[in-house]
Amino acid sequence: MDTFVHKTLVVQLRSESTGGCSVLAHLRYDAADPFAVTAVFGHDGHVLACWRLDREMLWDGLARPVGVGDVRLRPIATDSWHELHMEFLGEVRPDGSRHHAEVCVWSPAVAAFLRETHRVVPPGQERAPVDELLAEILSAG
Repeated sequence: MDTFVHKTLVVQLRSESTGGCSVLAHLRYDAADPFAVTAVFGHDGHVLACWRLDREMLWDGLARPVGVGDVRLRPIATDSWHELHMEFLGEVRPDGSRHHAEVCVWSPAVAAFLRETHRVVPPGQERAPVDELLAEILSAG
């Protein structure tokens, strides 16, 4: 059985400084890190940003607004078009403001990717090696 799921999507990146442009989003899920989805955004062979997203939050964001920190998600529907609006807040600038980017992605593509991850590790079946991690930390001391 596969333990990885990968999907490449074309998304719309919007920022204050550049307006909007199409970029690639590489979504990756690894059963070894069952709670997270890695999203790498790239353009013209360059990585623009890499974010680790909570898989359950990503799923919930398809149906309702979620997130209060550096990542905020909300669904947007117009007629038959459904997209997921992703807002990312980055590092603080010298003037105290924060880098800010918005990504819009076609919701059915994200939902299909997440359903594939659910076949690899069903929701509620995620396990983290907490006991092994604690044993390793305590034995190092």
